[in-house]
Amino acid sequence: MASLLSITNLHISIDEKEIIHGISLDIKAGEVHAIMGPNGSGKSTLVNALAGHPKYAVTKGSVTFQGKDLLKLAPHTRAQAGMFLAMQYPKEIAGVSLRSFLLAAYKAQMSERDPAFKTVSPVRFQKMLEEQMHMLHMDVAFAERSVNKGFSGGEKKKSEILQMRVLKPLLALLDETDSGLDVDALKTVAEGVESMRGPSFSALIVTHYARILQHIVPDRIHVMVQGKIVESGGKELAQRLEKEGYSKYI
Repeated sequence: MASLLSITNLHISIDEKEIIHGISLDIKAGEVHAIMGPNGSGKSTLVNALAGHPKYAVTKGSVTFQGKDLLKLAPHTRAQAGMFLAMQYPKEIAGVSLRSFLLAAYKAQMSERDPAFKTVSPVRFQKMLEEQMHMLHMDVAFAERSVNKGFSGGEKKKSEILQMRVLKPLLALLDETDSGLDVDALKTVAEGVESMRGPSFSALIVTHYARILQHIVPDRIHVMVQGKIVESGGKELAQRLEKEGYSKYI
């Protein structure tokens, strides 16, 4: 099976300081991969660069997404092609309701990805949005509030997963989505991701801890230390890291 995302010898710098030192990684359609590692290992740098954040400069290597050169695409074009980034620290957007934000994003995505897509009525979209909010145990009143404004940490993370479920990306990049969540919120967020698994959904999960991987079992786990992938394996690797930590790699 051809790779959905193929990363070859990727080097990434911030302010001319190299953070990622030659990473190679392949994710096939329908696969879920996890990257684990200590703070400062480059995990967030990788997913932000893949999403096209201008702060991160790719200095060497290649990335293809659906067989196309990802690095030549603008950030919004990457999103329209089916790539989604759930941020480690979700941004607040004052004056823009979550419902309006998602309706605009949904129309922009679908118009590019589905040639047969015409439009969606606000009433139909509201029904779809509320169904997804109920699934995530979110009060539907949040849809009328400004994006992430006044949301708790857990509510912001649920809002990110809500956006992912509405936009239905081909590849979700989940950057520390489990951080700051209590046990119940973690399970809800994990179920929101897990229930999307299938041939048309893949994910790359960035995390420090194995606890989210108790609810989402990845096909492959990669250990990243000091900007390099130092080991890859199955779910047993996460269990070992939970017991032993990362000291053996440093």
